[in-house]
Amino acid sequence: MDNPALDLFDGHLRSALSRITNTSLSDTRWLQASLPIKHGGLGIRQVRSLALPAFLASAASTSDLQSQILLASACTADTQFDNVPRRLAGCTWSPVSLRPFAGQAVSLGQTTLSSSTNVESAISDSCQKARFLAAAAPYSGDWLLALPVTSCGLRLTDEAVRVAVALRLGCNVCVAHTCRCGALVDAQGIHSSVCKQAPSKIARHQAINDTISCAITAAGVRVTKEPVGLVRIDGKRPDGLTLIPWQGGKPLTWDVTVVKHPC
Repeated sequence: MDNPALDLFDGHLRSALSRITNTSLSDTRWLQASLPIKHGGLGIRQVRSLALPAFLASAASTSDLQSQILLASACTADTQFDNVPRRLAGCTWSPVSLRPFAGQAVSLGQTTLSSSTNVESAISDSCQKARFLAAAAPYSGDWLLALPVTSCGLRLTDEAVRVAVALRLGCNVCVAHTCRCGALVDAQGIHSSVCKQAPSKIARHQAINDTISCAITAAGVRVTKEPVGLVRIDGKRPDGLTLIPWQGGKPLTWDVTVVKHPC
């Protein structure tokens, strides 16, 4: 559907998203952002992708009313509506699929599949392709669906949203620089997830440890974190210890490990 107005709307939407998230969106990144969340995008649909499905749903839902109104008219056929199925490759066109919203779902599904394929084919770097596949993995986009409730700790700061969007779309997170550990940090900022001196890694470690200790405490077992004087043969200390016997008269210990990023 060639329409300059649609391109204008999409351009404004792309510009607004770039300003709100403080990221630079290339054509491929904008295309990924317009994908549904479960397909690795942000769920911000392009106007162009919605125009045809919206027309189909509207025409299908009012087809009976149109027939009644135009019954006595010589113009009883909607050529625009009849020609649409030929433009939808692989779409089975039948009266059933044209029921309200059914045709819209079919068309949106085809557009999403095509866009997802185009994004994946445009990525040549193996690390970026792994990033895109990870973004499309189940539950990876659930943070976009969470309600921003401050009292429950679900409200992200503007900077957290910027970093999360940049990592999801493969945008630059920072300027290339040298980390305090001596390693080179590229603009993608992936090194922060593997650096042993990164504050974020320590925070993730503590968050997981808190979750485990709270779960055991909820079961009625008192625990202590980072027990003093308890070390393994290699000198490492466990992250938690139950204060009462867990099984066989012995307490339970656990250790939290934050795994290295696959890239």
